Amino acid sequence: MKRVKRDKSNRAYSRGYQAGLQVRSRDLCPYTDTTTRQFWLSGWRDGRADHWAGFTGVPGIHRTVNY
Repeated sequence: MKRVKRDKSNRAYSRGYQAGLQVRSRDLCPYTDTTTRQFWLSGWRDGRADHWAGFTGVPGIHRTVNY
C-alpha cells in the first residue's frame, strides 16, 4: 500500500496544535519558512485555547487534529 505524504501546511498545523496543547513555548517553532510558520503558530494558538478550555487528557481526545 502506498503512503501519500501529507501536505506540509497540514503537518505544521497539527504539530503546532500538539505543542500548544502540551503548553510549549511558541518560540520552539521549528519552521523558518513564513507560510509554514504561520500554519504552525495558528495550530499552536488553537492548541493553547483548547488547553485553557480544559480539553486536555481524555476529554480532549476528540479535539485532536488528524489530517
